Amino acid sequence: MISHFKKLEDMYLQANVNTKIYTSTKAKISKEKALISIEIEEKYFHALGAIHGSVYFKLLDDACYFAVSSIVEDVFVLTTSFNIHFTKPVSSGKIEAVGKVRFKSKNLFTAEAALYNENGDEIAFGTGDFAKSKIALSPEIGYK
Repeated sequence: MISHFKKLEDMYLQANVNTKIYTSTKAKISKEKALISIEIEEKYFHALGAIHGSVYFKLLDDACYFAVSSIVEDVFVLTTSFNIHFTKPVSSGKIEAVGKVRFKSKNLFTAEAALYNENGDEIAFGTGDFAKSKIALSPEIGYK
């Protein structure tokens, strides 16, 4: 039997956004924690030659999302709000977001994540709120 964490990892890595845009994406999910990483490519740069804020957001939100999803085994989780704080620009190497659950209730969750460059320096952090949806985790959405 494939574990819930492995099914989440496979679902995430098979999503079009990761197979077509963020092709170097890696994911490791465990209970209440998720690690999401990518190799920086020039296609992610804004006019000043560093990665666009949307890349920071994607990794931080995904790390928080999957930290929460690790403890929700029946339905898809939705991001309801997310705050991000940029602390340092980055334009090369690997970046990794580490997300963890901060609060959990029956249907609502809060998670936080920090984003690090390949030297281990924090380059951004964020917090998000998440809610259970009514969409079942199923093979049709890649959860298999």
